[in-house]
Amino acid sequence: MVTQEEDFGLPSEFADDVLDLVDQIPEGKVATYGDLAEILGRGGARGVGSVMARYGSDVPWWRVIRSGGYPPQGLEDEAVARWREESTPLVGGALGRRVDMARGRWEGPGS
Repeated sequence: MVTQEEDFGLPSEFADDVLDLVDQIPEGKVATYGDLAEILGRGGARGVGSVMARYGSDVPWWRVIRSGGYPPQGLEDEAVARWREESTPLVGGALGRRVDMARGRWEGPGS
């Protein structure tokens, strides 16, 4: 068994599952950290957030948001710009800076 210290920075099976799921979120849709943990049935919102912080740069990270519809902290401007490019529904229309979760939430694979 590989320990955390010996993992050479490679993603765990959980991290791989999170990243695979994020890759499935379609343009114009978002999921919260908690949504992804619930779909996976493990890890919790903080676990998903940890994976995204460490490994999320190669997946559409802007589609994974905080529960209130807000972008990841520190990446607000880039996320909002990408939402506008993808026509993600925003509270306040095109000038909004928060996702309209009633219209933009992805329900998971097959939805």
